[in-house]
Amino acid sequence: MDFDFTPRMLALQSQLRDFMGQYIIPAIPRWKQEVEAGAAHPDFIEDLKALAQSEGLWNLFLPALKADEPGQALSNLEYAPLAEIMGRVMWASEVFNCSAPDTGNMEILHLFATPAQREQWLAPLLEGRIRSCFAMTEPDVASSDASNIQTSIRRDGDDYVINGRKWFISGAAHPHCRFAIVMGVTNPDNDRHRRQSMVIVPLDAPGLEIVRNIPVMRQLSTEGHCELVLRNVRVPVENLISEEGAGFAIAQARLGPGRIHHCMRSIGQCELALELMCARAAERKTFGRHLHEHGAVADWIARSRIEIDQARLLVMRAAWLIDRRGAKGAAKEIAMIKVVAPSLQTRICDRAMQTFGAMGLSPDAPVADLWTWGRVLRIADGPDEVHLASVAKQEIREQSQNRAAASRYF
Repeated sequence: MDFDFTPRMLALQSQLRDFMGQYIIPAIPRWKQEVEAGAAHPDFIEDLKALAQSEGLWNLFLPALKADEPGQALSNLEYAPLAEIMGRVMWASEVFNCSAPDTGNMEILHLFATPAQREQWLAPLLEGRIRSCFAMTEPDVASSDASNIQTSIRRDGDDYVINGRKWFISGAAHPHCRFAIVMGVTNPDNDRHRRQSMVIVPLDAPGLEIVRNIPVMRQLSTEGHCELVLRNVRVPVENLISEEGAGFAIAQARLGPGRIHHCMRSIGQCELALELMCARAAERKTFGRHLHEHGAVADWIARSRIEIDQARLLVMRAAWLIDRRGAKGAAKEIAMIKVVAPSLQTRICDRAMQTFGAMGLSPDAPVADLWTWGRVLRIADGPDEVHLASVAKQEIREQSQNRAAASRYF
Protein backbone atom coordinates (compact mmCIF):
# COMPACT_ATOMS: atom_id res chain seq x y z
CA MET A 1 0.00 0.00 0.00
CA ASP A 2 1.12 3.54 -0.77
CA PHE A 3 0.41 5.77 2.23
CA ASP A 4 1.02 9.04 0.38
CA PHE A 5 -2.05 11.00 -0.70
CA THR A 6 -2.08 12.76 -4.04
CA PRO A 7 -1.92 16.57 -4.10
CA ARG A 8 -5.59 16.57 -5.10
CA MET A 9 -6.56 14.48 -2.05
CA LEU A 10 -4.45 16.56 0.34
CA ALA A 11 -6.15 19.68 -1.02
CA LEU A 12 -9.60 18.10 -0.61
CA GLN A 13 -8.81 17.09 2.99
CA SER A 14 -7.63 20.63 3.73
CA GLN A 15 -10.74 22.09 2.11
CA LEU A 16 -12.98 19.83 4.19
CA ARG A 17 -11.15 20.68 7.43
CA ASP A 18 -11.51 24.38 6.64
CA PHE A 19 -15.23 23.96 5.97
CA MET A 20 -15.68 22.07 9.24
CA GLY A 21 -13.73 24.71 11.14
CA GLN A 22 -15.49 27.66 9.55
CA TYR A 23 -19.09 26.43 9.42
CA ILE A 24 -19.74 23.15 11.24
CA ILE A 25 -17.92 23.43 14.56
CA PRO A 26 -19.16 26.98 15.30
CA ALA A 27 -22.71 25.72 14.64
CA ILE A 28 -22.57 22.95 17.27
CA PRO A 29 -24.11 25.13 20.05
CA ARG A 30 -26.89 26.25 17.69
CA TRP A 31 -27.60 22.66 16.67
CA LYS A 32 -27.86 21.59 20.32
CA GLN A 33 -30.07 24.55 21.18
CA GLU A 34 -32.50 23.94 18.33
CA VAL A 35 -32.67 20.18 18.91
CA GLU A 36 -33.27 20.65 22.63
CA ALA A 37 -36.03 23.10 21.73
CA GLY A 38 -37.74 20.34 19.73
CA ALA A 39 -36.53 20.95 16.17
CA ALA A 40 -36.59 17.72 14.17
CA HIS A 41 -34.15 19.17 11.65
CA PRO A 42 -32.44 22.54 12.22
CA ASP A 43 -33.07 24.70 9.16
CA PHE A 44 -29.50 25.99 8.92
CA ILE A 45 -28.34 22.52 7.85
CA GLU A 46 -30.04 23.03 4.48
CA ASP A 47 -28.07 26.25 4.00
CA LEU A 48 -24.85 24.42 4.84
CA LYS A 49 -25.75 21.64 2.38
CA ALA A 50 -26.16 24.16 -0.42
CA LEU A 51 -22.81 25.72 0.46
CA ALA A 52 -21.02 22.35 0.62
CA GLN A 53 -22.45 21.33 -2.76
CA SER A 54 -21.36 24.63 -4.31
CA GLU A 55 -17.81 23.96 -3.07
CA GLY A 56 -17.70 20.43 -4.46
CA LEU A 57 -17.80 18.75 -1.05
CA TRP A 58 -20.65 16.49 -2.08
CA ASN A 59 -21.36 12.74 -2.42
CA LEU A 60 -17.76 12.04 -1.47
CA PHE A 61 -18.59 8.44 -0.51
CA LEU A 62 -19.68 7.13 -3.91
CA PRO A 63 -16.78 5.65 -5.94
CA ALA A 64 -18.59 5.66 -9.29
CA LEU A 65 -20.70 8.52 -10.62
CA LYS A 66 -22.20 9.19 -14.00
CA ALA A 67 -21.49 12.41 -15.83
CA ASP A 68 -24.85 13.92 -14.85
CA GLU A 69 -24.56 12.99 -11.14
CA PRO A 70 -23.12 15.47 -8.62
CA GLY A 71 -20.08 14.39 -6.63
CA GLN A 72 -16.36 13.58 -6.59
CA ALA A 73 -16.19 9.84 -7.52
CA LEU A 74 -13.44 9.04 -5.01
CA SER A 75 -12.09 5.61 -4.18
CA ASN A 76 -12.89 4.09 -0.80
CA LEU A 77 -9.27 4.62 0.26
CA GLU A 78 -9.46 8.29 -0.72
CA TYR A 79 -12.77 8.67 1.13
CA ALA A 80 -11.45 7.25 4.43
CA PRO A 81 -9.70 10.39 5.77
CA LEU A 82 -12.60 12.55 4.64
CA ALA A 83 -15.08 10.38 6.54
CA GLU A 84 -12.81 10.71 9.60
CA ILE A 85 -12.98 14.49 9.37
CA MET A 86 -16.76 14.53 8.95
CA GLY A 87 -17.26 11.93 11.68
CA ARG A 88 -15.91 14.23 14.39
CA VAL A 89 -19.32 15.94 14.52
CA MET A 90 -22.18 13.45 14.66
CA TRP A 91 -24.53 15.36 12.36
CA ALA A 92 -21.96 16.76 9.93
CA SER A 93 -22.10 13.98 7.32
CA GLU A 94 -25.57 15.09 6.20
CA VAL A 95 -24.16 18.48 5.22
CA PHE A 96 -22.02 16.73 2.60
CA ASN A 97 -24.74 14.23 1.59
CA CYS A 98 -22.66 11.43 3.07
CA SER A 99 -24.83 10.23 5.95
CA ALA A 100 -26.24 6.79 6.58
CA PRO A 101 -28.61 5.27 5.66
CA ASP A 102 -28.77 7.37 2.49
CA THR A 103 -25.27 6.38 1.41
CA GLY A 104 -26.15 2.69 1.35
CA ASN A 105 -29.46 3.34 -0.38
CA MET A 106 -27.79 5.48 -3.03
CA GLU A 107 -25.30 2.68 -3.65
CA ILE A 108 -28.14 0.16 -4.04
CA LEU A 109 -30.02 2.37 -6.46
CA HIS A 110 -26.85 3.31 -8.31
CA LEU A 111 -26.10 -0.39 -8.89
CA PHE A 112 -29.54 -1.92 -9.33
CA ALA A 113 -32.22 0.70 -10.05
CA THR A 114 -34.18 0.90 -13.28
CA PRO A 115 -34.02 4.19 -15.23
CA ALA A 116 -37.44 5.15 -13.84
CA GLN A 117 -36.35 4.38 -10.26
CA ARG A 118 -33.18 6.38 -10.76
CA GLU A 119 -35.14 9.38 -11.95
CA GLN A 120 -37.78 9.24 -9.21
CA TRP A 121 -35.68 8.24 -6.18
CA LEU A 122 -31.94 8.28 -6.83
CA ALA A 123 -31.65 11.67 -8.50
CA PRO A 124 -33.23 13.62 -5.61
CA LEU A 125 -31.15 11.63 -3.11
CA LEU A 126 -27.92 12.46 -4.93
CA GLU A 127 -28.97 16.10 -5.02
CA GLY A 128 -29.77 16.09 -1.30
CA ARG A 129 -33.38 17.14 -1.79
CA ILE A 130 -34.80 14.13 0.09
CA ARG A 131 -33.69 11.55 2.68
CA SER A 132 -34.44 7.82 2.92
CA CYS A 133 -34.29 4.85 5.26
CA PHE A 134 -33.50 1.13 5.03
CA ALA A 135 -36.05 -1.24 6.60
CA MET A 136 -34.51 -4.65 7.23
CA THR A 137 -34.34 -5.29 11.00
CA GLU A 138 -37.40 -6.83 12.66
CA PRO A 139 -38.41 -7.14 16.34
CA ASP A 140 -39.60 -10.74 16.18
CA VAL A 141 -36.51 -12.41 14.71
CA ALA A 142 -32.73 -12.28 15.12
CA SER A 143 -32.10 -9.97 12.21
CA SER A 144 -28.31 -10.34 12.37
CA ASP A 145 -29.14 -13.32 10.12
CA ALA A 146 -31.04 -11.57 7.33
CA SER A 147 -32.45 -14.88 6.10
CA ASN A 148 -34.74 -14.76 9.18
CA ILE A 149 -36.69 -11.80 7.82
CA GLN A 150 -40.46 -12.45 7.99
CA THR A 151 -42.10 -9.37 6.46
CA SER A 152 -44.32 -10.56 3.60
CA ILE A 153 -44.13 -9.02 0.13
CA ARG A 154 -46.88 -10.71 -1.90
CA ARG A 155 -47.56 -10.15 -5.59
CA ASP A 156 -51.16 -9.14 -6.33
CA GLY A 157 -51.68 -8.26 -9.97
CA ASP A 158 -49.66 -5.16 -10.76
CA ASP A 159 -48.90 -4.49 -7.08
CA TYR A 160 -46.93 -5.89 -4.20
CA VAL A 161 -48.79 -6.07 -0.88
CA ILE A 162 -46.53 -5.72 2.15
CA ASN A 163 -47.24 -6.78 5.73
CA GLY A 164 -44.76 -6.77 8.60
CA ARG A 165 -43.01 -4.93 11.41
CA LYS A 166 -39.61 -3.27 11.29
CA TRP A 167 -37.65 -1.51 14.01
CA PHE A 168 -34.50 0.51 14.65
CA ILE A 169 -35.02 2.00 11.20
CA SER A 170 -32.55 4.87 11.21
CA GLY A 171 -33.61 8.10 9.54
CA ALA A 172 -37.33 7.33 9.34
CA ALA A 173 -38.20 10.30 11.59
CA HIS A 174 -36.28 12.81 9.49
CA PRO A 175 -38.78 15.34 8.08
CA HIS A 176 -37.25 14.96 4.62
CA CYS A 177 -37.39 11.15 4.59
CA ARG A 178 -39.54 10.20 1.60
CA PHE A 179 -39.10 6.46 1.13
CA ALA A 180 -37.89 3.23 2.65
CA ILE A 181 -36.15 0.36 0.93
CA VAL A 182 -38.00 -2.55 2.53
CA MET A 183 -36.63 -6.08 2.65
CA GLY A 184 -39.14 -8.91 2.89
CA VAL A 185 -40.07 -12.38 1.68
CA THR A 186 -41.43 -12.76 -1.83
CA ASN A 187 -40.53 -16.40 -2.49
CA PRO A 188 -40.92 -18.42 0.73
CA ASP A 189 -40.28 -21.76 -1.01
CA ASN A 190 -36.90 -20.75 -2.44
CA ASP A 191 -33.48 -21.46 -0.94
CA ARG A 192 -33.09 -19.48 2.30
CA HIS A 193 -30.89 -16.90 0.58
CA ARG A 194 -33.24 -16.47 -2.38
CA ARG A 195 -36.51 -15.86 -0.53
CA GLN A 196 -36.07 -12.15 0.08
CA SER A 197 -36.56 -9.14 -2.15
CA MET A 198 -36.31 -5.38 -1.79
CA VAL A 199 -38.95 -2.85 -2.78
CA ILE A 200 -39.16 0.91 -2.63
CA VAL A 201 -41.99 2.05 -0.35
CA PRO A 202 -42.98 5.73 -0.15
CA LEU A 203 -43.18 6.76 3.50
CA ASP A 204 -46.64 8.24 2.93
CA ALA A 205 -48.04 4.99 1.48
CA PRO A 206 -51.40 4.05 3.02
CA GLY A 207 -50.92 1.39 5.68
CA LEU A 208 -47.37 2.40 6.65
CA GLU A 209 -47.26 3.69 10.22
CA ILE A 210 -44.32 5.04 12.19
CA VAL A 211 -45.21 3.64 15.62
CA ARG A 212 -42.45 5.29 17.66
CA ASN A 213 -38.96 6.72 17.64
CA ILE A 214 -37.02 4.35 19.91
CA PRO A 215 -34.45 5.96 22.26
CA VAL A 216 -31.00 4.38 22.06
CA MET A 217 -29.15 4.23 25.40
CA ARG A 218 -31.88 6.65 26.58
CA GLN A 219 -30.91 9.15 23.89
CA LEU A 220 -33.55 10.18 21.38
CA SER A 221 -32.20 10.79 17.88
CA THR A 222 -33.89 13.56 15.94
CA GLU A 223 -33.61 11.48 12.75
CA GLY A 224 -35.00 8.47 14.55
CA HIS A 225 -34.42 4.78 15.10
CA CYS A 226 -38.03 3.99 14.44
CA GLU A 227 -40.47 1.13 14.68
CA LEU A 228 -42.60 0.78 11.55
CA VAL A 229 -45.72 -1.27 10.89
CA LEU A 230 -46.80 -2.10 7.34
CA ARG A 231 -50.40 -3.24 7.02
CA ASN A 232 -51.47 -4.19 3.50
CA VAL A 233 -49.20 -1.53 2.02
CA ARG A 234 -49.48 -1.52 -1.76
CA VAL A 235 -46.73 -0.46 -4.13
CA PRO A 236 -46.50 -1.04 -7.89
CA VAL A 237 -44.38 -3.95 -9.10
CA GLU A 238 -42.15 -1.35 -10.75
CA ASN A 239 -40.86 -0.56 -7.23
CA LEU A 240 -39.06 -3.92 -7.04
CA ILE A 241 -35.28 -3.47 -6.95
CA SER A 242 -33.45 -5.79 -9.34
CA GLU A 243 -35.45 -9.07 -9.26
CA GLU A 244 -37.38 -11.28 -6.89
CA GLY A 245 -35.05 -13.29 -4.68
CA ALA A 246 -32.15 -10.84 -4.97
CA GLY A 247 -32.76 -9.14 -1.62
CA PHE A 248 -30.21 -11.05 0.45
CA ALA A 249 -27.43 -10.50 -2.09
CA ILE A 250 -28.28 -6.80 -2.37
CA ALA A 251 -28.21 -6.50 1.43
CA GLN A 252 -24.72 -7.96 1.56
CA ALA A 253 -23.55 -5.60 -1.21
CA ARG A 254 -25.03 -2.67 0.71
CA LEU A 255 -23.82 -3.50 4.20
CA GLY A 256 -20.14 -3.99 3.34
CA PRO A 257 -19.37 -0.38 2.36
CA GLY A 258 -21.83 0.89 4.98
CA ARG A 259 -19.94 -0.91 7.73
CA ILE A 260 -16.59 0.49 6.74
CA HIS A 261 -18.05 4.01 6.49
CA HIS A 262 -19.15 3.69 10.12
CA CYS A 263 -15.62 2.61 11.03
CA MET A 264 -14.04 5.52 9.15
CA ARG A 265 -16.20 7.97 11.09
CA SER A 266 -15.44 6.06 14.29
CA ILE A 267 -11.71 6.69 13.82
CA GLY A 268 -12.45 10.42 13.63
CA GLN A 269 -14.48 10.23 16.82
CA CYS A 270 -11.65 8.36 18.55
CA GLU A 271 -9.24 11.09 17.46
CA LEU A 272 -11.55 13.73 18.90
CA ALA A 273 -11.85 11.84 22.20
CA LEU A 274 -8.06 11.61 22.41
CA GLU A 275 -7.66 15.32 21.68
CA LEU A 276 -10.17 16.17 24.39
CA MET A 277 -8.43 13.82 26.83
CA CYS A 278 -5.04 15.42 26.16
CA ALA A 279 -6.44 18.94 26.51
CA ARG A 280 -8.08 18.09 29.82
CA ALA A 281 -4.96 16.32 31.07
CA ALA A 282 -2.83 19.37 30.24
CA GLU A 283 -5.06 21.92 31.98
CA ARG A 284 -5.99 20.11 35.22
CA LYS A 285 -3.76 19.40 38.19
CA THR A 286 -4.09 16.93 41.04
CA PHE A 287 -1.64 16.54 43.91
CA GLY A 288 0.64 19.18 42.43
CA ARG A 289 0.99 17.65 38.97
CA HIS A 290 -0.89 17.91 35.70
CA LEU A 291 -3.05 14.89 34.98
CA HIS A 292 -0.85 13.77 32.09
CA GLU A 293 2.10 13.61 34.51
CA HIS A 294 0.39 10.83 36.42
CA GLY A 295 1.38 7.40 35.16
CA ALA A 296 -2.14 6.10 34.65
CA VAL A 297 -3.27 9.02 32.47
CA ALA A 298 -0.01 9.02 30.51
CA ASP A 299 -0.58 5.32 29.83
CA TRP A 300 -4.14 5.99 28.60
CA ILE A 301 -2.88 8.67 26.21
CA ALA A 302 -0.09 6.51 24.81
CA ARG A 303 -2.23 3.41 24.41
CA SER A 304 -4.98 5.44 22.72
CA ARG A 305 -2.52 6.85 20.18
CA ILE A 306 -1.17 3.38 19.39
CA GLU A 307 -4.59 1.78 19.13
CA ILE A 308 -6.06 4.50 16.90
CA ASP A 309 -3.17 4.20 14.46
CA GLN A 310 -3.54 0.41 14.42
CA ALA A 311 -7.26 0.67 13.70
CA ARG A 312 -6.74 3.29 11.02
CA LEU A 313 -4.32 0.99 9.20
CA LEU A 314 -6.91 -1.78 9.23
CA VAL A 315 -9.59 0.60 7.92
CA MET A 316 -7.29 1.73 5.13
CA ARG A 317 -6.42 -1.84 4.19
CA ALA A 318 -10.10 -2.80 4.07
CA ALA A 319 -10.87 0.25 1.92
CA TRP A 320 -7.93 -0.55 -0.37
CA LEU A 321 -9.19 -4.12 -0.80
CA ILE A 322 -12.75 -2.96 -1.56
CA ASP A 323 -11.36 -0.75 -4.29
CA ARG A 324 -9.50 -3.70 -5.83
CA ARG A 325 -11.71 -6.72 -5.14
CA GLY A 326 -15.12 -5.32 -4.23
CA ALA A 327 -16.89 -5.69 -0.89
CA LYS A 328 -17.09 -9.47 -1.24
CA GLY A 329 -13.35 -9.75 -1.75
CA ALA A 330 -12.75 -7.65 1.37
CA ALA A 331 -15.36 -9.39 3.53
CA LYS A 332 -12.92 -10.61 6.18
CA GLU A 333 -11.21 -7.25 6.55
CA ILE A 334 -14.57 -5.44 6.76
CA ALA A 335 -15.69 -7.83 9.50
CA MET A 336 -12.39 -7.35 11.35
CA ILE A 337 -12.57 -3.55 11.43
CA LYS A 338 -16.26 -3.65 12.32
CA VAL A 339 -15.23 -5.46 15.52
CA VAL A 340 -12.15 -3.36 16.21
CA ALA A 341 -13.41 0.21 15.69
CA PRO A 342 -16.51 0.29 17.94
CA SER A 343 -14.72 -1.42 20.84
CA LEU A 344 -11.82 0.99 20.42
CA GLN A 345 -14.19 3.95 20.48
CA THR A 346 -15.83 2.89 23.73
CA ARG A 347 -12.43 2.16 25.28
CA ILE A 348 -10.90 5.53 24.38
CA CYS A 349 -14.03 7.45 25.30
CA ASP A 350 -14.10 5.65 28.65
CA ARG A 351 -10.55 6.85 29.28
CA ALA A 352 -11.53 10.36 28.24
CA MET A 353 -14.54 10.36 30.58
CA GLN A 354 -12.31 9.20 33.43
CA THR A 355 -9.85 12.00 32.66
CA PHE A 356 -12.63 14.60 32.59
CA GLY A 357 -14.12 13.33 35.82
CA ALA A 358 -17.79 14.14 36.43
CA MET A 359 -17.86 16.60 33.54
CA GLY A 360 -17.14 13.70 31.19
CA LEU A 361 -20.45 12.13 32.11
CA SER A 362 -22.41 15.31 31.42
CA PRO A 363 -23.65 17.06 28.27
CA ASP A 364 -21.02 19.76 28.88
CA ALA A 365 -18.45 17.56 27.10
CA PRO A 366 -19.10 15.40 24.03
CA VAL A 367 -17.29 12.29 25.23
CA ALA A 368 -20.33 10.57 26.75
CA ASP A 369 -22.21 10.93 23.45
CA LEU A 370 -19.20 9.59 21.58
CA TRP A 371 -19.04 6.61 23.96
CA THR A 372 -22.74 5.94 23.40
CA TRP A 373 -22.37 5.85 19.62
CA GLY A 374 -19.40 3.51 19.90
CA ARG A 375 -21.52 1.17 22.00
CA VAL A 376 -24.33 1.34 19.47
CA LEU A 377 -21.92 0.36 16.69
CA ARG A 378 -21.14 -2.90 18.45
CA ILE A 379 -24.67 -3.95 17.43
CA ALA A 380 -25.58 -1.77 14.44
CA ASP A 381 -24.89 -3.37 11.05
CA GLY A 382 -24.34 -6.72 12.76
CA PRO A 383 -23.18 -7.52 16.31
CA ASP A 384 -19.55 -8.23 17.15
CA GLU A 385 -20.26 -11.93 17.56
CA VAL A 386 -21.50 -12.34 13.98
CA HIS A 387 -18.43 -10.62 12.56
CA LEU A 388 -16.10 -12.64 14.79
CA ALA A 389 -17.75 -15.85 13.60
CA SER A 390 -17.33 -14.70 10.00
CA VAL A 391 -13.63 -13.93 10.51
CA ALA A 392 -13.05 -17.30 12.19
CA LYS A 393 -14.84 -19.19 9.41
CA GLN A 394 -12.81 -17.47 6.70
CA GLU A 395 -9.57 -17.91 8.62
CA ILE A 396 -10.14 -21.65 9.06
CA ARG A 397 -10.85 -21.98 5.35
CA GLU A 398 -7.77 -19.99 4.37
CA GLN A 399 -5.55 -21.87 6.84
CA SER A 400 -6.67 -25.31 5.66
CA GLN A 401 -3.77 -25.53 3.22
CA ASN A 402 -1.30 -24.85 6.06
CA ARG A 403 -2.47 -27.59 8.41
CA ALA A 404 0.03 -30.19 7.26
CA ALA A 405 2.90 -27.74 7.45
CA ALA A 406 1.79 -26.50 10.87
CA SER A 407 1.81 -30.03 12.27
CA ARG A 408 5.57 -30.17 11.75
CA TYR A 409 6.05 -27.65 14.58
CA PHE A 410 4.83 -30.02 17.28
